[in-house]
Amino acid sequence: MCLFRDMMSYFPEEVLEHVFDFLTSHRDRNAVSLVCKSWYSLERFSREKVFIGNCYAVNPERLIARFPRVRSLILKGKPHFADFNLVPHDWGGDVYPWIEAMTKNGINLEELRLKRMLVSDESLELLAKSFPNFKSLVLVSCEGFTTDGLAAIASNCRFLRELDLQENEVDDRKGHWLSCFPDSCTSLVSLNFACLKGEVNVAALERLVARCHNLRSLRVNHAVPLEALQKILVKAPQLNDLGTGSFVHDPDSETSKKMKNALENCKSVRSLSGFLDVNPHCLPAVYPICTDLTSLNLSYAPGIYSNELIKLICHCKKLERLWILDTIGDKGLGAVASTCKELQELRVFPSDLYGADNAAAVTEEGLVSISAGCPKLNSLLYFCQQMTNAALITVAKNCPNFIRFRLCTLNPVIPDAVTNLPLDEGFGAIVQSCKGLKRLSVSGRLTDQVFLYIGMYAEQLEMLSIAFAGDSDKGMLYVLNGCKKLKKLEIRDSPFGNAALLSDMGKYETMRSLWMSSCEVTYGACKTLAEKMPTLNVEIINEGDDQVEASSPDARHRVEKMYLYRTLVGPRRDAPDFVWTL
Repeated sequence: MCLFRDMMSYFPEEVLEHVFDFLTSHRDRNAVSLVCKSWYSLERFSREKVFIGNCYAVNPERLIARFPRVRSLILKGKPHFADFNLVPHDWGGDVYPWIEAMTKNGINLEELRLKRMLVSDESLELLAKSFPNFKSLVLVSCEGFTTDGLAAIASNCRFLRELDLQENEVDDRKGHWLSCFPDSCTSLVSLNFACLKGEVNVAALERLVARCHNLRSLRVNHAVPLEALQKILVKAPQLNDLGTGSFVHDPDSETSKKMKNALENCKSVRSLSGFLDVNPHCLPAVYPICTDLTSLNLSYAPGIYSNELIKLICHCKKLERLWILDTIGDKGLGAVASTCKELQELRVFPSDLYGADNAAAVTEEGLVSISAGCPKLNSLLYFCQQMTNAALITVAKNCPNFIRFRLCTLNPVIPDAVTNLPLDEGFGAIVQSCKGLKRLSVSGRLTDQVFLYIGMYAEQLEMLSIAFAGDSDKGMLYVLNGCKKLKKLEIRDSPFGNAALLSDMGKYETMRSLWMSSCEVTYGACKTLAEKMPTLNVEIINEGDDQVEASSPDARHRVEKMYLYRTLVGPRRDAPDFVWTL
């Protein structure tokens, strides 16, 4: 390595900078910056894309000092369990200080991707007016803004190429924001507003699509009717990613016939989603484009049931990614297994999160069929009614290339459906067979034994989600001691307590974060951890009717929610009253 470094030092900085451009991984860039001082400096001034997995791990000023030429920023806010309503909506994660700091320091920002952040209209307006070359805005699971903020983006970002809104809570102030795109706007390549609930100015959308000849991805919301979508497709046959809105019409009508003809001319479509409102009898209209689809997302299409899904799936022989509701049933998953031999990612979401409709949920039978028929499968999210150890052992043998394996039983403590035993051996087989596993979510009745298996075999594991599992502190200790590459650990409703939390505090300095809620951790243990590990922020989220005084809590008081994360800048300054930073 030293010889290589000495040889590289003979090259001019311009050459090295060009070499560094080929390093697209954030981890590779980080590794390069640690080689020597000159490489650190060169990498500092040449890095344009920065990923920050926790907006409180650093502050905007430190980011700008470290990477003064940043052009693209990915920023995450709330912990992952916010997706399950475990984090209060006003916990924090405001993006405004970041945009303000980059504005004051003359950063030429071009791309901003936010996840679980608080985004206000003021933030979007400042963003739109401060960066003349801004091109891409992606918001995922964000909240706090309205269509007025989107109007500011549309009006001021003259070179906008991408506006992607996914899973956001948006206050819709009428649908006029689309008309704010000036007539000179022809640069859009990707537009996704499927998550918006309000009305849309369809005429403005049609005009926008017509003049953006490079548009490749378009996902509309339920307010765009089939007639309008048909006209849009006639003007944009070059699309490769299509998200439909309302797909309701008489299948024998003239509109449906025109829609089918328009889709037949869209020969580049490889990704299909939407069908937010749907008449299943209209689905044959999309059959012509199914042959070449590699991605199909019907996770927001509750109106399509098993028989219609099977007919549709049978036309999708090239699928690599499928997101679907459990209304597909085990029979439907069997059809997927026999048709989609190239499938790499499968997500099966619950149509009824509370499991009241038992007939809708899939079981271990469907998962075994998928594993037998789709040998390339490497990523799974599977909400199911029941599971067995035998099924998981079979899945592990059939698909040893899993990188992500997330299984959620609708009853979180249900045992093996056949033997009534815990599901330890099944998950043990998964971690033992899948050597490259990086993300794991476990569910069902589980003892400390499964965590022993995880600690022993999951050598590449980076993120682990645990709920309603384990017997004692030993379970958590097995994971912390065994999983050397673990970055994120999130635990809820499990019997892990102070001994597990405090046994190896140095481990947390190698991790990004630890979340524990409804466990057996006390205030005193959290305070001890904070005192001994000053590079960590230990936050206690104390909400609800049983709040205790922050000034004099009892050390024995059980903490309802604790969020621990590594930071370079100390306690945050915007914590609400119910968040105590120890």
